[in-house]
Amino acid sequence: MLVTELALVAESARVSASQLNRVAAALQKQAIRDFEPIWEIKATVDAFTTLDDVPIGYWPIIVQDDIGQPGASGVHLDQNGQPFALVEYSEAWSLTASHEALEMLADPFGNRLIAGDSPQPGQGRVEFLVEVADPTEAAEFGYTVNGMLVSDFLTPNFYDPQAAPGVRYTFGGHLDGPRKIARGGYMSWHDPSSDHWWQQLWFNGDPEFRDLGRLTNRVGSLREAVDAATGSLPRLVQSVPASTTFASVLQASPAVKTATTSRADALRAQIEQLRAGTAPAAEWVDPGDAPGVRR
Repeated sequence: MLVTELALVAESARVSASQLNRVAAALQKQAIRDFEPIWEIKATVDAFTTLDDVPIGYWPIIVQDDIGQPGASGVHLDQNGQPFALVEYSEAWSLTASHEALEMLADPFGNRLIAGDSPQPGQGRVEFLVEVADPTEAAEFGYTVNGMLVSDFLTPNFYDPQAAPGVRYTFGGHLDGPRKIARGGYMSWHDPSSDHWWQQLWFNGDPEFRDLGRLTNRVGSLREAVDAATGSLPRLVQSVPASTTFASVLQASPAVKTATTSRADALRAQIEQLRAGTAPAAEWVDPGDAPGVRR
């Protein structure tokens, strides 16, 4: 099995080496423990403090203070057609980095379409763009890994023709059927009959349909073009501070830090005992003195 190698890179002075490593560890655990068993995609996530250190063959997720334009966020393709992602720093940048990592793993080149019945009444068969983190992208549907907030994601059953008992359509179980969205999320599809791109969005009030029109003179991937037109990631970042899930992460943060620091202190104390020769020594019984042993 080929292994997808992701590089988490911080080009922001506000991201410390400690935080970078902790977020990378959370994304690695999410990829191995949660994502791989469902999508059968094996991946590694490693932290690097500069792009110059990223080995050839790794797909970078780059955190910057200001990426310039809202449409610049998300996954892009480089001059050789290889994916990279830009994440703008925020208090909850781990959520955005997780979002981009998951979408890069599920569809690295951003062009995969899956056929299904449109949620728009009377539209018939359409082609859904694979965006595994968008239908439940709101922070309230995220969860924690190692105390870090990460994104919920779709399962392949999201594209099933109909709902079935006991089936999960997202990892967190936040949808009760296929091809649906949760508050704060959206999904995108292409209507072959009209050659228009459509979306269902749930950003304000009730869910609504949006006709994006025909996509012409495309540069980059389909997902890049659709994300730029939607501007969902900046909206996600702005909504995070008001999220109860994010508030609970902040509330639990001191306890998480206390636990890791306590373990570190205990290890340092044990190491010092070993260096000083004061650590408790193991005791051995002479084989001749053991019961049932003859000398």
